[in-house]
Amino acid sequence: MEVTHTDGTSASQTEQSFSLNQDELQDVHSSLFSDLFTAVTKIEQGQYGAPRTILRLLFPLIEGTPARSDVIEYRLRGSSLVYSAHSFMKPLTPVTATAPSSATSITSKTDLLHLLGTSIGGIITNPFSPSATTTTISRGEILTDLTADLTYRLSLPYILPPSTYHPPPPFSKRILWVQGRANIEASHQFYQAAHALGITLVVADVPGHWMEPDDGPHAHFREAFVHLNIDADEGLSQRIIDVVRAYPQPIHGIVSISDARLPHVAKACEVLGLPTESSNAYWIAGNKGETRKLENQFSSGSGGDESIVLETGTEEELNSALAQRPGGEDSLNFSLIVKPCTGWNSDCVVKVSSLAALRAAVRRASARHAASPARNTGVVIEPYVSGPEVDANFIILDGEVLFCDITDDFPCSGDLLPKDSKAANFMETLMDVPSALPPSEQKMMRDSLTESIKRCGFRSGIFHCEARVRNSTAFYAPREDNPGILDLHFSSPQKEEEATPSCYLHEVNARSPGYINCVAALLAHGVDYYAVRLLLALGAAENPRIKALSTQFRTQKPQYTLGIAVLPPTRTGTMGSEDAVGEFLDANPDLNKHVVFYQTVKEKGETVQGPDSSELWCVGYVIVASRKRGAEEARKECLELAQACRERFDYRLLEDD
Repeated sequence: MEVTHTDGTSASQTEQSFSLNQDELQDVHSSLFSDLFTAVTKIEQGQYGAPRTILRLLFPLIEGTPARSDVIEYRLRGSSLVYSAHSFMKPLTPVTATAPSSATSITSKTDLLHLLGTSIGGIITNPFSPSATTTTISRGEILTDLTADLTYRLSLPYILPPSTYHPPPPFSKRILWVQGRANIEASHQFYQAAHALGITLVVADVPGHWMEPDDGPHAHFREAFVHLNIDADEGLSQRIIDVVRAYPQPIHGIVSISDARLPHVAKACEVLGLPTESSNAYWIAGNKGETRKLENQFSSGSGGDESIVLETGTEEELNSALAQRPGGEDSLNFSLIVKPCTGWNSDCVVKVSSLAALRAAVRRASARHAASPARNTGVVIEPYVSGPEVDANFIILDGEVLFCDITDDFPCSGDLLPKDSKAANFMETLMDVPSALPPSEQKMMRDSLTESIKRCGFRSGIFHCEARVRNSTAFYAPREDNPGILDLHFSSPQKEEEATPSCYLHEVNARSPGYINCVAALLAHGVDYYAVRLLLALGAAENPRIKALSTQFRTQKPQYTLGIAVLPPTRTGTMGSEDAVGEFLDANPDLNKHVVFYQTVKEKGETVQGPDSSELWCVGYVIVASRKRGAEEARKECLELAQACRERFDYRLLEDD
């Protein structure tokens, strides 16, 4: 392999050529040079119009421990300047400060191998630069743009000095992960984070789980698989305790990202003396009735007199609650929302506009989880707030908000269809990053939701909150430049007598958001919720890494505008596509080039519930990205791409064959 180094110490370029063979490269360097060879080959074959690509090595200016070993790769994901990025760091292995002079020359392969051995990563540039105005790209243009991009992405303390952090031996800390998720596509980011953090995983789930076989394709991600009945009943915490005590090696933390299991995991941690937030806090957050009562008690103007929490959900309890209201049932201000006290994915959430519809909805909501292991028949009745809905995700450490991401959650059929429509539901349709709400309303939502989280009893954690802006100055309406697309519009400044915007909390989920949203946060902001959650499970000794990895990109602006489009079912049957979303994107290259990630939910052979089903399952998700520099132009393109994906998406059923 020929490697050419260009010395930039003078206006004229001097080149030294020499050969490297596989035996002279460490494993961490081999993939870098393989990608470099591929990039150069593409140039020679005319696949790129530019004449050069550049290899840049990164060196640590201080000694210390990497917060995670793959920080270079994941923070550079999505960079239009980078063809390939490689980290040479190893999990929890300290690095030595190295600062080669800019005048350092390479005259032999010995010089190059020395630099490779002291560097912590390598970057191969794309043979073009977005700022270039001509097809001939100068070396200086590429390097200037790359330096700015690296400053934007790597401005975080990812090397922790010995005075700040005392690392344990690599993979000496062990975490039990309760419930291993449905497949690798819905959990790869979690497993990847654990390895890069130097954490050993033990997966606990039911026999037959895909992570159980020791010779399985993904067994290398975990140390062992242990059998556990994960039903969220009263005995779950004791079963977890028994697993931890029976395991031959010490367990230092326990993690689950399942709402129903979080209180039981926390209770097990309390008994075992492992780091955790209060199990009572998790129980309150997991019960929408309890969080609603807290909001009614402490939040002024939250609509407490409009909401009803039924403990048992019986018709007798509903009648009693209505009778106790001043004005009785005539005082109800429709439309109202009815939902079970426990649940997920907006399952069994209904908007009602009459007393008869209210009674029917209460019966359905009460029965929804009556026979589940975590039996709960409670029901919440609350006002329907027509303001914009948001998803707000938090990283909080000792009461301090380290990171907050507010995402616009676009109207669903429950918002748009006529009242009491049987087809209306609250399954998400589109989420857009970043939010277009006015900054003042975003700050209000952040502050209000932080207080809601604290009221539940939490001091630290990852939180996914869903809420609406009541009396917002923003509202959804068709765009003037594309009436087929809804977007936020803004009213004129409020008059003094008008109500000010306030937060109406729907729920606090004391865990990371759904997998697709975790990927979106990593791409948009460079923040990995799974990594932080793993570190939180190990206690205060990991606070330096938590703070470092909660740092978003410089300027606190996402690298591009993202739209998370939910691809709903359009037909009922048995899925016939091997990868429905992947096949759709292959057939639509004009859309595929804008898609930065996708997830297929319904696999071949699984039942696809139709659009009229009461079970709210989507077929998959796509994340589309706009790189346009203007915020308005980027949002417009993002919404158009998301709409095109939803309108054109189709899949094959076995019944079609």
